Amino acid sequence: MKSMPMDKKRNSMFSQEELNRYNRQMLMEGWGLETQGKLKQSTVFIAGAGGLGSPVSIYLAVAGIGNIRICDFDSIEQSNLNRQILHNPDRIGTEKALSAQKTLKEINPDIQVSAIIDKIVSENVDTIIGNSDIIVDCMDNFPTRYILNEAAIRKGIPLVFGSIWGMEGRMSFIKPPETPCLQCIYPEAPPSETFPVVGATPGVIGSLQALEVIKYLTGIGDNMKGKIMVWDGLKGEFKNYKAYKDPACPVCSGLKK
Repeated sequence: MKSMPMDKKRNSMFSQEELNRYNRQMLMEGWGLETQGKLKQSTVFIAGAGGLGSPVSIYLAVAGIGNIRICDFDSIEQSNLNRQILHNPDRIGTEKALSAQKTLKEINPDIQVSAIIDKIVSENVDTIIGNSDIIVDCMDNFPTRYILNEAAIRKGIPLVFGSIWGMEGRMSFIKPPETPCLQCIYPEAPPSETFPVVGATPGVIGSLQALEVIKYLTGIGDNMKGKIMVWDGLKGEFKNYKAYKDPACPVCSGLKK
C-alpha cells in the first residue's frame, strides 16, 4: 500500500473551515500547512485567566494552538472586567478557568481547551502543566512565578514571562541554560500589592507573549532570549535590556548548555 504524501497528511489534519480560518497566517513565508500542523499538535500551558491570560489565550486560540491548558482557581468579580476580556458580567461568580474555556471554545471550536481550577503550588505544578510544550506566565504574584520557573527548568521547556503595572509592562522569553532564569532576573519578589492597571496594558503585553509562543512553536522569527522588554505606555516607548545570569542562582546555576 502506498503511503500518503506528507502534504496530503498535513492537509487531512484540517477541515475546510480551519483552512479558511488560518489562510492569512499560512501566507507568511515559511508557514504553510506544515507549520500550521505544528501549532495544531502543540500544547500550551497558560497560568492565569486574568488580564494577561485573556489576550494570551485568545490569540493562541485563534492562531490554532491545538491544546490549551488554562489554570486559575479564582472566580470572576466585577472589578476584573476592565481588563479580563475572557469574561463578561453574566459570569460574575463563575470560576475563571471555566469561563475561559467557554470563551475560547466559542472563538475556535476546533481546538481543545482544558480548564484547571486549582491553585498552583510546588506539590501539583508538574501534574498541572502535564505534557505542555511551553508555559506562559500570566500571574500577578511572584511566589507562583518562581514555582513555574522551577517547573519549566525541570521539564526543560521555555517560560514566557509577562508583568504589568498601570500603563507599563515587561516581557521575556526564558529558557535556561540558554538564558537567565526568572530567579536570576528577579532574585527577590517585590512586595505584594493591589496595583493599578488600564486594560489596554495587558492587551499589549499579552499579545507579545502570545507572539513569543507562536514564534517558538513554529520556529519562525527570533525569541527574546536573554532580554527583558520594557514597555512604557505613558511615553509610547519600547526598550530592550540585557538579562544577566546569576552564577550563584539557587535554581539554574548548575545547568550546562
